[in-house]
Amino acid sequence: MLLAININNTETKVGLFRGDSLESHWRLTTTPQRTPDEWASTLTSYLAQAGRSTQEVRAAVVASVVPPVTQGLCEAVERATTVVPVVVDGRSKLPITLDVEEPLQVGADRILNTLAAAQLFHSDTIVVDFGTATTFDCITADGHFLGGVIMPGIRTASDALIRGTAKLPATDLAPPTRAIGRRTEEAIRAGVLLGTADAVDGLVRRIKAEWPNGKAPHVIATGGLA
Repeated sequence: MLLAININNTETKVGLFRGDSLESHWRLTTTPQRTPDEWASTLTSYLAQAGRSTQEVRAAVVASVVPPVTQGLCEAVERATTVVPVVVDGRSKLPITLDVEEPLQVGADRILNTLAAAQLFHSDTIVVDFGTATTFDCITADGHFLGGVIMPGIRTASDALIRGTAKLPATDLAPPTRAIGRRTEEAIRAGVLLGTADAVDGLVRRIKAEWPNGKAPHVIATGGLA
């Protein structure tokens, strides 16, 4: 079985695969302070809850955008399963091309978005990934990553607004019913959510206008806040 781990800034997602079938999956809070032994204990516990032994794990892959967590979690996987995980980065031998000026700086999340889009859709694609950051990954039908856009994520923008102001209250991000907020919380929701929606629409239009072959790429949304 394959243990796949995706380490993002806010959450770490773990999936257990048999072939192409996802048998179990879990979400954990990304905690840089957690030790390898603590990670190993957590992984062992989740596998046991799924009715699986650590010895059933025959391969592991890690994709991380949080370097302080990467090494500790890789050590944890090896301690729990004796398997040395493969770490995805710009040097990984994958059936895609990072056609950008600094390929080694491309995050593992964007590399995997490119790989998934190329294998699932076989067409020019813009992947909009809504997470701690909102990223736009531009992928051609033959698996070339052209680059894209990085902007603050929905919750990141909201948190920064609250931290940077003296009187604006923390607000849940329920979908706004109108653009003209009649209360402060409504105005914040409209600014963050409708502002993000319009920014995404505008950036997608700009990207399509710059697309190299003149074709209209598909647009795919993914991520924890999609």
